[in-house]
Amino acid sequence: MLRVAIVEDDAATAQLLAGYLRRYEEESGHKLEITSFGDGDEIAIGYKAGFDLILMDVEMPFMDGMTAAAEIRKQDPEVVIIFITNMAQYAIRGYAVDALDYVLKPVSYFAFSQRLERAIARMGKRAARYITIPVSGGAQKLDVSHIHYIESQGHKLLYHTTGGVFASAGAIGEVEERMEQYHFCRGNKGYLINLAHVDGIRDGCAVVQGELLPLSRARKNAFLEALANYVGEVTR
Repeated sequence: MLRVAIVEDDAATAQLLAGYLRRYEEESGHKLEITSFGDGDEIAIGYKAGFDLILMDVEMPFMDGMTAAAEIRKQDPEVVIIFITNMAQYAIRGYAVDALDYVLKPVSYFAFSQRLERAIARMGKRAARYITIPVSGGAQKLDVSHIHYIESQGHKLLYHTTGGVFASAGAIGEVEERMEQYHFCRGNKGYLINLAHVDGIRDGCAVVQGELLPLSRARKNAFLEALANYVGEVTR
């Protein structure tokens, strides 16, 4: 299932894009979940990483597409962004927010479907990494990129994710080594934090999706070094 956002203030264009997506879904076999937004501010303000692809109009009345994309990139370095625009020169500006491509209005299905193919190819290269955790009554499969942090509570682990909190039996030391390859780092004895969701450091805490997670004195320097290395890899 690919989660697609349409950000377009013109209702007719938004409807056209949704129709093209449904046509592509039928022709390609890819299942799509489509969400529409009427302006850049509607998706960018309070953005939570939850989309695979964003189709972004450039010119909108309250928050233009470039500004919205820049805000989204602060939270989500992975989502694929394609700009929908009247002017080709916006393509150059799109590099600043790591836009994959652009489509000129009026949008033709052929050009649109070509961009979708390219977007899906990029997604395939960074195919979602999953882990399976034991939960009450069975097991739960989690997309690693959607896990914000793992919290230890006695003999229980709480996986704080984009889709909610999942409780699992276990000790944080047991999962730390497993999650290191996915850029998770211990902030203190009770938190294992996904560096991709760290928005900043404030008052001795890691800011993760609006929450302040304390960094212990013993682990702070190692955490900051790991964060700096991660940011360097992402922006390289």
